[in-house]
Amino acid sequence: MRQNECVSFASSPELDHIRPVLAEAAESARQALIDLGEGGVGEYLGVTAESDSAATHRFVSDLPGYRGWQWAVVVAAPEGADTATISELVLLPGPDALVAPTWLPWDERIRPGDLGPGDLLPPRAQDPRLVPGYVATGDPQVDDVAYELGFGRKQVPSREGRADAAERWHDGEHGPDSEMAKSAPSTCGLCGFYLPIAGSLSAAFGVCGNEFAADGQVVHVEYGCGAHSDTELPTGAGSPLYEPFDDAALDVTQQDTQSTN
Repeated sequence: MRQNECVSFASSPELDHIRPVLAEAAESARQALIDLGEGGVGEYLGVTAESDSAATHRFVSDLPGYRGWQWAVVVAAPEGADTATISELVLLPGPDALVAPTWLPWDERIRPGDLGPGDLLPPRAQDPRLVPGYVATGDPQVDDVAYELGFGRKQVPSREGRADAAERWHDGEHGPDSEMAKSAPSTCGLCGFYLPIAGSLSAAFGVCGNEFAADGQVVHVEYGCGAHSDTELPTGAGSPLYEPFDDAALDVTQQDTQSTN
């Protein structure tokens, strides 16, 4: 591409015009990258205005391991200047570049199921899911018991903590919208193996006590499975009933008839 064929892209609306002295500095920008000595300077991509006195020329990066990245060269020219000067050279990721995932603090990298035997996972500082045990939780059954005994646990679930748990359980594999629940003949709330939990969540959740189903798991009252206590086998199930047949038995009547003849 020749110098006078600069392509403008991603420029700010207020900078829709690039001064010729900046737009025509593409070859100077390329030469600056060549002089850098890193190599991998590919096709010219265009120029973007940064201000009235600065613009950025971009080139494809052909460096190994940097697919989709771009060389960016910032050129500058004050008002009245006849030539542009090189201000900055940098390698930047393009729209399709392979980049590292967004950095997360270590305490935000834990995911459900990561905890193993022997691992220690303390709650976050000022964890919103917990409140001190002497503070009213909003759960009448918990608050009444703590008041009657005069003591309680150091921390108990807050209203936010209970709401978060309820949302996870509702949306999880033992919730009312799971595929198992949709194909079940009835719901856990009507099952003899359903063990309601205490507290404000008791209206919606319990624990399954059937060892052949979701044994020991928290289940929604509207969840269900094929091992419901009221499940009945369809009529006609099993092998059909036939009279026993012994192929070693003798037909006495037939033998007598043959001997008479």
